[in-house]
This record gives sequence, C-alpha cells and structure tokens, in this order.
Amino acid sequence: MKFCGENIRKIRRNNDYTQEYMAFEMGISQKSYSDIENSKVRINLEILTKISAILNIKPSEICSISDQCGGGHYERKYNDLVEFMKKNDISVPEDLL
Repeated sequence: MKFCGENIRKIRRNNDYTQEYMAFEMGISQKSYSDIENSKVRINLEILTKISAILNIKPSEICSISDQCGGGHYERKYNDLVEFMKKNDISVPEDLL
C-alpha cells in the first residue's frame, strides 16, 4: 500500500497542488490527507475515486495491479463496480473508463 501513497504524492506535486488544497477538495483535514500520502490509512475505492477526480486521472493511474498495491485488490473492486454499473444500465462517466 505504501507505493499508492507515494504515487499520489508524486502526481499531486506534478499538478502543483498542495496537501491543503487536496484536503479541502476532499472535505477532510490536511492531517487526514497527509496520512493518506504517508500510507497510514487504507486507501478504499471512495478515497481513490475522490483523489483521481481531483487530479483528473483514472483511479488505475494511482494504484494498479502492476504497482503491487494491495495485490490488485482495489483495481478488482473498481473493475467490479464499473462492470456492475454497465450491467445495470447505470451511466459510467467517460473519465472513469
């Protein structure tokens, strides 16, 4: 899981966003956001989706199977969710595909 936090930090910095900005956009404290980047909390699908939306990237660009992030657990969960949405005729935003 450590790599995911490091990857988030790298992408955030490449976008010239501060931790404070990311925390504000997510509706959490800067300390809570810092804990995400420092891998002190588990990154769930909700967090992954919020961060990817703010950074304007796909969740898989943050944490993918090839990144060895939790053995691909979140990638599978994400793919399962997208597949569920498609099967149930729920609109999937283009940027999440």
